[in-house]
Amino acid sequence: MPQLANRLERLGTETAFSVAQAAAAWKAKGNTVYPFHLGDINIPTAPHIVEAMNQAISDGYTGYCPGPGIPQLREALAEDVGSRRGMEFTADNVVVMTGGKPVITKFLQTVMNPGQEVLYPNPGFPIYESQIEYLGGTAVPYGYAPTESGFAIDIEKIRASITKNTVAIIYNDLQNPISAESTDEEREAVAQLAQEHNLWVLSDEAYFETRYEGSSKSIAALPGMAERTVILYTFSKKFAMTGSRLGCAVAPTEIANVMSKLNTNDESCTTHYVQWAGISALRGPQEPVQEMLDTLKERRDVACEILNSIPGFSVAVPQSTFYLFPDVTDAMERKGFTAVGDFATAALEATGVSFCTREHFGRRLPDEDRQYIRLAYSGIETDAIREGLGRLREWIEAA
Repeated sequence: MPQLANRLERLGTETAFSVAQAAAAWKAKGNTVYPFHLGDINIPTAPHIVEAMNQAISDGYTGYCPGPGIPQLREALAEDVGSRRGMEFTADNVVVMTGGKPVITKFLQTVMNPGQEVLYPNPGFPIYESQIEYLGGTAVPYGYAPTESGFAIDIEKIRASITKNTVAIIYNDLQNPISAESTDEEREAVAQLAQEHNLWVLSDEAYFETRYEGSSKSIAALPGMAERTVILYTFSKKFAMTGSRLGCAVAPTEIANVMSKLNTNDESCTTHYVQWAGISALRGPQEPVQEMLDTLKERRDVACEILNSIPGFSVAVPQSTFYLFPDVTDAMERKGFTAVGDFATAALEATGVSFCTREHFGRRLPDEDRQYIRLAYSGIETDAIREGLGRLREWIEAA
């Protein structure tokens, strides 16, 4: 048989889906499963958005459309993204894509040559590392240190990792999986490094508006950053549109023009009628957004309260995203586990609680000595959170 391309050996995946498979197999045997593993949302897309999509289909918007997106959506995005960040954009800065993931790949295709280095957060969204390496770059991780309020970026680690071969940094404020949110000082420090070393920045802002207290800020809005920063925006989280696959890059026109050309090469265009749904999401009633946030906040509060009552568990209460990243080192020791994957499997089989581990979000860094798991509460009802985490607590207590 003909050989496959060598670069496939460098292609990673979103390994959280393997946890979903294990959970499904356990459920198929007749067991109850409490699904904390995937960051999907079990709250329906708002009716007015669905109606707009259906109307667009009825109106015949089922064919090709411009590669960078329909003008009406690009204009709506430029206005919305800009106003919420204190910035000014035009439609020329916006390139519509099939969700947020393509922004990662097309950013790297645009700014990185094979052999060049890109800094990325670890733990972090695994597609960063996968795409850097798949496209022939060198993925250089930077880590986090635990704090009383969550986690802080190791700025000195970033500084020490930058070389003459570094071309970009991926920055995920309001971070998946650890829910870390930068202080103003931390955000400014990252921006200063980017400017000092003339780096491109991908600012993954998927959870910019999925927050319960406080207000979000964008690194792109800092002085000197707009011209070197690409904002990743997605409809998936804010509008519960994960399956609609709609997002965009908001970028300097030099980058936006290249991404538009990549769109034409890769998928021609984003689904036409879904883009009309996006306009309705942005410009229609926003009450469903707040109702979803209220639901998620209730789930967060319940989950954090129970998790912090479990012997050997410790987690800060995040102000954003819908993920929790508790330290379970002492709980694992209590139960006699040294490998967090074995701990997760045992927990599933003993309690039905399914979750990801730190190992699903990048290769462990050499100086890491604590064990963490990640729980997503976006796809599980409050009563099930109480029941599932209650069973987890009983299992740990029984050690």
